[in-house]
Amino acid sequence: MIGQEIMLQPIFETPPDHLVHLYVENRTFLEPYEPKRPDIYFTRAGQIELLNNARRLWEEDSAYTFAICAHPGEHAPPIPIGRISLSNVVRGSWHSCTVGYFVSQHANNRGIATQALTQAVHFAFQDAKLHRVQAAIMPRNIASLRVVEKIGFRYEGLAKYYLNINGVWEDHRIYSVTPELWTGR
Repeated sequence: MIGQEIMLQPIFETPPDHLVHLYVENRTFLEPYEPKRPDIYFTRAGQIELLNNARRLWEEDSAYTFAICAHPGEHAPPIPIGRISLSNVVRGSWHSCTVGYFVSQHANNRGIATQALTQAVHFAFQDAKLHRVQAAIMPRNIASLRVVEKIGFRYEGLAKYYLNINGVWEDHRIYSVTPELWTGR
């Protein structure tokens, strides 16, 4: 990454007002890449509900959501500039999860998503003891495709009408990585 250190912080440790600012500031930018969001999502009450849910899912070992934070310095608090989630955690013989992420529009094209995804995959394999991380990316999201390929995710195929994004069932390219194949260590 060029010129800025980032850190992942459990999202429930992030002040809700910081997240409201992040989501409101990026609402139009993210709209083509995310499900339709109700207006309450962009409020303090909506974010508090999501933070409480994120903490519960973390404690249940079913999802790990992080704020991607710029670390401006030793004495300044981390500033959220994105989110990354390891969700749909399944144990048993699968030991896998899905990953989804975004970086704020103003922080794009600086290697932040690559660094954040590398840290999240490291967490998945080392801390959460998972064996597979899967990403689903719309074919038109070229920047995100480059991120997963750069750190060693392998293309597995095209899933037709995979996720409902902004009210439309979109095709997604499926990628995955396991510890045996991960080049981003």
